[in-house]
Amino acid sequence: MTGKIAAGGRAEVRITPSDVGKRVSLRRVLEVVDGRPVFGDVVGLLASWNNGVLAVVRRDGREVRVAEASLVAAKPVPAAPARRRGPRADARQLALVASRGWPPRESEALGGWVLRCAAGDPRAGTRSGKGFTRRTNSVLPLGDPGMPLDAALERVRDWYGARGLEAVVQVTTGDAAGDEELAAELDRRGWTAEGHAVLRTGTLAALAEAADDEAVGRVRLSRDPDAAWAARYRRAGGLDDDARAVLTGGPSVWFAAVDGEGGEEGVPDAVGRCVVDGRWAGFAALEVDPGQRRRGLATAVTAALARRALSEGADAAYLQVERDNRAAAALYDRLGLTEHHAYHYRRAPRSGR
Repeated sequence: MTGKIAAGGRAEVRITPSDVGKRVSLRRVLEVVDGRPVFGDVVGLLASWNNGVLAVVRRDGREVRVAEASLVAAKPVPAAPARRRGPRADARQLALVASRGWPPRESEALGGWVLRCAAGDPRAGTRSGKGFTRRTNSVLPLGDPGMPLDAALERVRDWYGARGLEAVVQVTTGDAAGDEELAAELDRRGWTAEGHAVLRTGTLAALAEAADDEAVGRVRLSRDPDAAWAARYRRAGGLDDDARAVLTGGPSVWFAAVDGEGGEEGVPDAVGRCVVDGRWAGFAALEVDPGQRRRGLATAVTAALARRALSEGADAAYLQVERDNRAAAALYDRLGLTEHHAYHYRRAPRSGR
């Protein structure tokens, strides 16, 4: 693109599609009033640039779409020095960030609850009846459902039943913004507990410094998970539509792989995923070939993704891990990721209403 003249002097558009993934500052024409343009500014992560439309994600996670033709000025924003303390957030705030980073294919609000589903393409009217992970096929309670609990649970069961799924609610505990009261009420109604996990947080700078440059240099980053990445992620047959939609969803997603040296031919020794959402970076899908463990590969993958997230303006990290995964817990302890809150799932009784 060429520079354009703006009111008050010469302004230039100094970004191209190759700047996707960087923080940018844009000025564009919002409207023309009495023959004069009205300008508006937006600063954030340039998440995509397709068909003449730029998608910019602000720090608060909101996406702003800007027509290329409306730009009068644009430039990359230099990365700020990494902060040593991340933003404060309670359990509900972090649960919402985590849900944006691992998004369902379909969602619907029920008062302050969010019903999530990743079992088929809602646009095509197809339902797989399986779903990809409990996180994307469960209710996220972020407040009051806006009706009596029994009525809300009836709505939940009907909604998931129409999609060939059992009703499941994600319940947060161990935080002032937790769902202890809801957990007790579900327990009284026979909703069984399963999938106990914790959400951990830490500083992104510490993760970025956990491995040296040589180790990080072995890590290959991409925007799309290929067949080899999927094979290490225990999806030897490739990613189905539900899994791909969830894994590639989110504000700014990166996939990491360490190409194999001694494991299965054509399959990376280690893989991982990171999603950048404002100041938060979420880590997931960290897998290492069993025969290549204890070589620092998981740390290298995490560090490479953390460095990328820092370059996009994030400064805090989070991840979710099952409570009984002791090997992962030991790694995350070493990386300085501490428990923020716990959560588990409650599954509806299979018989009766």
